[in-house]
Amino acid sequence: MSPGTKELLKKVRMIVPPMLEKFHKGELGRVAVIGGSENYTGAPYFSAMASARLGADLSHVFCTPPAANVIKSYSPNLMVHPIMREIHDAPASEEPAVLLASPIINMLSNLHAVVIGPGLGRDKLMQATVAEVIKAAKEKNVPLVLDADALWLLQERPGLVKGYKECILTPNVIEFGRLAKSVGLGEDDLPDTGEAGCKKLAQAFGGVMIVRKGAVDWISDGENTIVGDLEGGRKRSGGQGDTLTGSIGTMLAWRSVYHEGIWETEGNLDRKETLMLAAWGGSAITRECSRLAFKKRGRSLQASDLTEEVPVSFETLIGEKEESKL
Repeated sequence: MSPGTKELLKKVRMIVPPMLEKFHKGELGRVAVIGGSENYTGAPYFSAMASARLGADLSHVFCTPPAANVIKSYSPNLMVHPIMREIHDAPASEEPAVLLASPIINMLSNLHAVVIGPGLGRDKLMQATVAEVIKAAKEKNVPLVLDADALWLLQERPGLVKGYKECILTPNVIEFGRLAKSVGLGEDDLPDTGEAGCKKLAQAFGGVMIVRKGAVDWISDGENTIVGDLEGGRKRSGGQGDTLTGSIGTMLAWRSVYHEGIWETEGNLDRKETLMLAAWGGSAITRECSRLAFKKRGRSLQASDLTEEVPVSFETLIGEKEESKL
């Protein structure tokens, strides 16, 4: 492990809250995942469970009714809300997306972070509904993590998040290229899809945090760029990015309570630095999960194997604070 990685882990530990007797349910993390449709039920589950396994007190999933019944059967530990609708089940309304987004928007002030995209699909009503949520989250200054088909939405409407500096996008190399085109960056404009390219895309989005997933994870807000280069596994099965989004969601929740000062914090870190630490911390946890799961499963590794390694990875990389132990 490099000295730079050790220093980043030291800073990440600063934003992790201890578990103290004085805390109440929900104080150490309220995270929601918006996604889950008729054909996609695994992704929102993996994201929400990563959030919960990492340590969020409350983990919500907002999805369609068919997806809700399936996700509930995966785990009773998640709070599953069958609020979303696909176009063939649209409610009778002149503005169905506004109507469907309303109960989610009403909950935003009670959430520390929102993950949008896992299992969302490209249905027009689903996409329009999360667009309404994104607009409301910006108004309420709620941190966002956007992945998968939420990034598809941004290809058509990059202005939804442009300039919103409480937002993290987590594209793979293909999604990265599509996002670049959406903000007018052609192949000649991007030096690469690594450090320099990541920085340029973040700048084009007005300072939105970009986590470009790959052999290493490049993380940039357009001014500062760091790399997540811990060793990961070698199996590229689908769904591993959902562990990343859920982990970042919990890190963002801890970041929020760090700045609320609900415990005796250290480091005096500013919000810009802690946003990058949350993104990097989620990357580090996910890469360690992938490494541990690959050592056990090898070629047969599946996304669910990463879920089981989340608490082990936390203990290995970050560790529990003494005041949290019995």
